[in-house]
Amino acid sequence: MAFTPLHDRVLVRRVESEEKTKGGLIIPDSAKEKPAEGLVVAVGAGAKDDDGDRIAMDVKAGDRILFGKWSGTEITIDGEELLIMKESDIMGILA
Repeated sequence: MAFTPLHDRVLVRRVESEEKTKGGLIIPDSAKEKPAEGLVVAVGAGAKDDDGDRIAMDVKAGDRILFGKWSGTEITIDGEELLIMKESDIMGILA
């Protein structure tokens, strides 16, 4: 893939959620919500502050993250659906 996000943007691949509940019920595709969990594919260099210095990104490629339900913009690269969002849309890094 030849795509690099700019500034403080992050490219994310959604991670599919479990298809069963803890009680063993299978969730049909029509009842599933889009997952708010993803894997960081690529990150930009970071935004610039008022002095023109780069602000370091808190996430890096390979991090598993949690983001808001309506965060990001869906894009398709090489036939794969991905999300591009600002780093501030990310709520946290999952361990």
